[in-house]
Amino acid sequence: MTHSHAHSHTVRGPSPLGPLAAKIVVGVLVAVGVAVVAGAALLWPSQEKVDIPLPFQNAAGGAVTTEAGEVISAGRAECGGPDVGAVITRPPAPAEAADTPCVHVLVSIGSGPNADAMTVLEFSSGPGQPTLAPGDHIRLSRQVDQAGVTTYAFYDYERTWPLVALAAVFAVVIVAVARWRGLRALFGIVIAFLVLVVFLLPALRDGAPAIPVALVASAAILYAVIYLAHGVSLRTSAALLGTLTSLLLAAVLSWGAIGLAHLTGLSEDQNNEVAAYLGQVSITGLLLAGFIIGSLGVLNDVTVTQASTVFELAEVSDDRSRRAIFLGAMRVGRDHIASTVYTLVLAYAGSALPLLLLFSVANRSLGDVLTSETVAIEIARSAVGGIALALSVPLTTAIAAVLAKPRGAA
Repeated sequence: MTHSHAHSHTVRGPSPLGPLAAKIVVGVLVAVGVAVVAGAALLWPSQEKVDIPLPFQNAAGGAVTTEAGEVISAGRAECGGPDVGAVITRPPAPAEAADTPCVHVLVSIGSGPNADAMTVLEFSSGPGQPTLAPGDHIRLSRQVDQAGVTTYAFYDYERTWPLVALAAVFAVVIVAVARWRGLRALFGIVIAFLVLVVFLLPALRDGAPAIPVALVASAAILYAVIYLAHGVSLRTSAALLGTLTSLLLAAVLSWGAIGLAHLTGLSEDQNNEVAAYLGQVSITGLLLAGFIIGSLGVLNDVTVTQASTVFELAEVSDDRSRRAIFLGAMRVGRDHIASTVYTLVLAYAGSALPLLLLFSVANRSLGDVLTSETVAIEIARSAVGGIALALSVPLTTAIAAVLAKPRGAA
């Protein structure tokens, strides 16, 4: 009696095109990682102290000190007076004056050497002035002159606890939906900000070349956030390689766009302050670094999505060719491109509504508005991001399609 046994084993899941393809991708990423570390060491900021810009100095030339304050009362009063900005221990006598243009606000000082004392803040009536009501929590700037006299002035609203609450809700929602991956993504955000604060900003402050600094910082952020949030795998390696290549393309496009459109960055008040007080910083370099860093988020989003799409298609379809997987993922990528381009443009339009409103009543032609530097910078930024985004889709999809091949063996 003859027994015939036919065994059929089907192993599902992505496998690389060959050991060589995976080794090439890993080797390229290792080489880029070494270059990033070497670039960071070469461009590392000197940590030398620089003079504090004049608008941010106190009377002694140091940093402005702020203290907590709570509004006790507010009302119209005669302009000026000895209590304005001074440290007082008892409320001043009420002196209402309905026809005066000045508003006096009595504030309780909540921190610092004059805690539990009070001061009076004076505001003029009109647009641009804060409207304070009893119970409002604010920040007070504290100045001490050479004679040792302390004065206080309104600095800003107190926003610590509202922002902490918003950040907590954000973190809880992200972790509740994405679980451990969401928690790792939050750590990635922290690392990204550390790279910006510890390396990028001090290096630009020292006058280092903008393109190498921005590329090194961006690459370091990408290595951290992609592998931390999505794990180390061929899937994430494909997304990382596609993002790094697209980032290099975005840097070249940004450099070309700034030069071609003669963008100086001096149309923005903050850039003018940087030019006035930090003469060693290149404003066009700062603008260029902003273009490159601004493209990180959208590129990361698209490339990770494309790599995941390719690997998922490969895993569920054993009989599909790489070409079919590539074309299927590209259909998803085209939809993603179309929706993300709207995001780029509408995000700027939403943030620039006050400026666009002023232009709309200035009787200026549409051509003048669009070619003014303030608007041209954002048009160029959106165009650079859109081009890099569009090209990142086929690039990342092709890399992932080479690495992710379903295998079925009988």
